[in-house]
Amino acid sequence: MEKIYDSTDFSAHDALDAWAATTADAVMPTGFRLAGTEPFHGWLKVASLGAVQVSAMAYHSFRCMRTPKLIRRADPECFQVAFMRSGRHVLEQNRSRTALQPGEMAIFDSSRPFESWADGESLLIQFPHTLLPLPTSRIHRILARPLPGDQGIGCLLADFLTRLEGIGADYTPQDAIRLAAASLDLVTVVVAHHLECESEVPADSRQRSLYLRVLAYIQGHLGDPALTVDAIAATHHISVRSLHRLFQQHGVSVRAWIRAQRMERCCRDLADPTRRHQPIAAIAARWGFPRPADFTRAFRTRYGITPSEFRDRAYGHRTGAGPGNGRLVPRARTPQAPDHRS
Repeated sequence: MEKIYDSTDFSAHDALDAWAATTADAVMPTGFRLAGTEPFHGWLKVASLGAVQVSAMAYHSFRCMRTPKLIRRADPECFQVAFMRSGRHVLEQNRSRTALQPGEMAIFDSSRPFESWADGESLLIQFPHTLLPLPTSRIHRILARPLPGDQGIGCLLADFLTRLEGIGADYTPQDAIRLAAASLDLVTVVVAHHLECESEVPADSRQRSLYLRVLAYIQGHLGDPALTVDAIAATHHISVRSLHRLFQQHGVSVRAWIRAQRMERCCRDLADPTRRHQPIAAIAARWGFPRPADFTRAFRTRYGITPSEFRDRAYGHRTGAGPGNGRLVPRARTPQAPDHRS
């Protein structure tokens, strides 16, 4: 993301006006008024993914208004989904009033007047009405209503937006297209879930969002030795064959991806000096390798050295005591984490 506003760049007198001008260009024209007597402070970062934009922002307590006059002046005709990370956000639109707490999200419409009172940090994804493959009239039923962002599919959307915040500016136009598609798939599934119309979601969107849900589930259960293909398929109510086909579409097998992720976590912990005195067997067991001999053999096969040799190299590099950079390249090409751009 690129930071396009920081209140420390302006005088206390000009900070709020500068915020209004910046957000009018980057998001939509809105009116602002401070809720108290303290000067405004905040920042705004944006990532443009074609027609989709993701923003991260922090702001001091203010009142925000989008009036019919502002809508007539300029309307991007977009939906926005706001995810609260901290603080409090009261949103009023379409005769619905919501007090969002951290971990909750809400959808609102640029084409309808709204008012909000905000203080804290949030993530925002904005996209044209036409990109959400669900009837607009039905979406309006849940405008400005609190949706959970810390559980279920909402948690995956919030996590995805959080990860986007950490992406640098070196992604390609093709990457942007994939990221935009993945984010829209997740938003579509979240909205459809709360409208109870999952069957109306296009099949390709369902498949892509299912793949992201499976990846998130695997990453959250890497330390469980009972994480098997059968268990993953059962949890997501699909057949084992369908699960294999889902991963094959992305050029990777389920088991190979699990093993690659577990190895990456082991490498990270082995290179961590704060875990220097933690037994290698304990680290391996933590990430789903209960048998030390099996882990050592798999590690050597993948990287060409033993776990202890890797740890010595990584730790020696950190202290200046010897060669090594704490990073390894597998001997043969193996599936890496898809980073949600597939």
